[in-house]
Amino acid sequence: MNAPLTERAIPRRRRVLTLTVASVAALWPLVPSLAQQAPPLKIGEINSYKAQPAFLEPYRRGMELAVDEINAAGGVLGRRLQLVTRDDNANPGDAVRAAEELLARERVDVLTGSFLSHIGLALTDFARQRKVFFLASEPLTDKIVWQNGNRYTFRLRPSTYMQVSMLIPEAVALRKKRWAILYPNYEYGQSAVATFKQLLKAAQPDVEFVAEQAPPLGKVDAGSVVQALADAKPDAIFNVLFAADLARFVREGNTRGLFQGREVVSLLTGEPEYLDPLKDEAPNGWIVTGYPWYGIQTPEHKAFAAAYQGRFKDYPRLGSVVGYSTIRSIAEGLRKAGSADSDKLAAAFKGLQVGTPFGRITYRAEDHQSTMGSYVGRTRNEGGKGVMVDFRYVDGAQVLPKPEQVRQWRPAD
Repeated sequence: MNAPLTERAIPRRRRVLTLTVASVAALWPLVPSLAQQAPPLKIGEINSYKAQPAFLEPYRRGMELAVDEINAAGGVLGRRLQLVTRDDNANPGDAVRAAEELLARERVDVLTGSFLSHIGLALTDFARQRKVFFLASEPLTDKIVWQNGNRYTFRLRPSTYMQVSMLIPEAVALRKKRWAILYPNYEYGQSAVATFKQLLKAAQPDVEFVAEQAPPLGKVDAGSVVQALADAKPDAIFNVLFAADLARFVREGNTRGLFQGREVVSLLTGEPEYLDPLKDEAPNGWIVTGYPWYGIQTPEHKAFAAAYQGRFKDYPRLGSVVGYSTIRSIAEGLRKAGSADSDKLAAAFKGLQVGTPFGRITYRAEDHQSTMGSYVGRTRNEGGKGVMVDFRYVDGAQVLPKPEQVRQWRPAD
């Protein structure tokens, strides 16, 4: 039993109680801010920033814009997002080591990124072995979601199969019989050309492939390549080169008249990352996939472009859309999963719908490929600058193979 309070003890006890209440009242405004200091959800991102800056600097900006918007709106699951990036030096081994470091030292919750297809494949295998969620944002090889697909890997951008499929109706409509092929000799180029040959032959059985040039990535000898293509006397050319290789090829082809009287179908060339640097050398009339940001009038894209330009005082590139949509996809996946657990996140991504600057996309349950589409049109040199004209958006869902076909290519999760 407690002893009775003395008269002297009562005022002291009251003073202590008064001080305690006052202290809590003084701290109360800090409670919400303390709650906001919960550990962030860390997104570990790996990419070839030094090797491919034209695409990846706008991509980084797109990611940053999405992270800032999401955090300003309260974050995800009551936690803010934090982006932790690493450069893979355009080397698969370095990419895997970066992934290991991000998991072990930075304690990231998810992995994303990669640009070059062979690096994307290395990270796809890493995700399978370590059972960690990986969203391949940019690499285009079909193997990422088909032959080498696994439970933990999903892909955002339309693949080589999808983008080539968008171009095939245009190529068939040309009614050209003799085709020359030009591509960088690594996974992306090989995958794109294999699909082009297969689909064009199926649609136009009498087609002939009369020349094929496959220079190493970043090391095209434009003079010899252009001469070899010209010697074959093709009716049309299918090109898969991009970045500096594309610029060298276009410059030399213009000089030697390779494109005069010949149709060119070209993957990715309509992306401002690659079309803008050509300036007054930009070709006329090429059929391309790309991103005519200046002509897209949908509400989703107009809002994105305004926010991007307001933040960076520059116009968006396709990389900007990919980076932005990557973070938006991860945020939606985390919300649906209610957790950053890789197994729960992988389950949540199956059938996940995400709003992007290109409209709503879905990550297919069958192969983990998103239905993001691309724009198809022709190039035009307007006042010393290359643009896309007569373009249309092709929904990725329209050019993906049927689920039963995918099941023949993809191993079981």
